[in-house]
Amino acid sequence: MNKVVLICGVSGQDGALLAKLLLAKGYDVWGTSRDAEGSNFSNLVRLGIRDSVRLISMNPEDFSSVFRTIKQCNPNEIYFLAGQSSVGLSFEQPVETIQSNVSSVLNILETCRILERPIRLYNAASSEVFGNTGDQPANEETPFRPRSPYAVAKASAFWLVNNYREAYGLFVCNGIAFNHESPLRPERFVTQKIISAARRIAAGSREKLQLGRLDIARDWGWAPEYVNAMWLMLQQDSPDDYIIATGQTNTLETFVAKAFAFFNLDWREHVQQNQELFRPTDLLVSRANPAKAELKLGWKARFKLDEIIDGMAKEAVSTWGS
Repeated sequence: MNKVVLICGVSGQDGALLAKLLLAKGYDVWGTSRDAEGSNFSNLVRLGIRDSVRLISMNPEDFSSVFRTIKQCNPNEIYFLAGQSSVGLSFEQPVETIQSNVSSVLNILETCRILERPIRLYNAASSEVFGNTGDQPANEETPFRPRSPYAVAKASAFWLVNNYREAYGLFVCNGIAFNHESPLRPERFVTQKIISAARRIAAGSREKLQLGRLDIARDWGWAPEYVNAMWLMLQQDSPDDYIIATGQTNTLETFVAKAFAFFNLDWREHVQQNQELFRPTDLLVSRANPAKAELKLGWKARFKLDEIIDGMAKEAVSTWGS
């Protein structure tokens, strides 16, 4: 029989890309949404897999909803990729951010414990838990210093997963993913905001792109590669936590310059810095050491910044006007 997987948050970038990967591997794929009948699942449609995923409504913050869903699907693997995922929005909606990222994970862990089935769980942690790393790349032993409600939520969920793994022997893993992009990113994420604006300006728009801090530095990766790392974590003999990253860090200004250069534009003529877009607190530098993933999973990021921008920009051009 085929393995069964339940992807919580299947409509998002990572959920849709993971669904495509696992369908190709022969999995029976179930995907959740708070309202499966009312959602359009545009990312699944875009990837051509909408009719291949079994969709089911689930409210991850409601234990009874989680319990019923997992019992019905009877999955071998669960990937929790849902929850409020915007750092900026977490300052405006801190309560919703905490609930959707902490209570949801706890409900899934409790269900796995009660059902006593050999379910393997992947939890999407985040590089934001480390705070500013400075010149020292973070590894799996680096202390957490969260600097946003989103980061606090992700740190709390991380420790819940660790606690249930140690206390109850569950096969549960945290993937501490650094920033990862693809054409499926919505424009509320700064990378897609930059690519989309550069495309419009190249096509004749006279707008000015409004951005916050340009000196922040991040490790940007290619999301289709990162979902493979997620899958690899659940195929190991024992559960563990892993950093998923490229090991290369660049400033946002570098990202902007390269994105506009793809369209033969000088970014300095089209970008304005807006202090209203500054966050109350922000990470200046985020660096990663993904050596453990390469050593134990055999996984290493191939796509670096130039390839990521190239992939996003080419897709933006090809879908312009569609």
